[in-house]
Amino acid sequence: MTHQVDLFKALSNEVRLDILRWLKDPQTHFNKPAAHLSTNSAEKGGVCVGDIQEKANLSQSTVSQYLAMLQKVGLLESERHGKWTYYRRNEQKIKELAEYLQGEL
Repeated sequence: MTHQVDLFKALSNEVRLDILRWLKDPQTHFNKPAAHLSTNSAEKGGVCVGDIQEKANLSQSTVSQYLAMLQKVGLLESERHGKWTYYRRNEQKIKELAEYLQGEL
């Protein structure tokens, strides 16, 4: 597992943790149908950054920084559709983190 310190820094903020929780079950946390992409063969799903910002009740720049930080350490993935960017959890990286915690700490 690389960059453990950066990974734990990304997790050391309540809103960033909330974002990961919300994206674990987007249908529950983002009840607007247009907020998330469907999951089909062409799309892996995700939630629009604007809807994440609205739920977090923070400025667009702050939420964008948080999303970028989570993506940089590999916990989030993004997909661009036209002018909209959709974010989803990187379940493989989260699984690796859980295995690291279980094995090393």
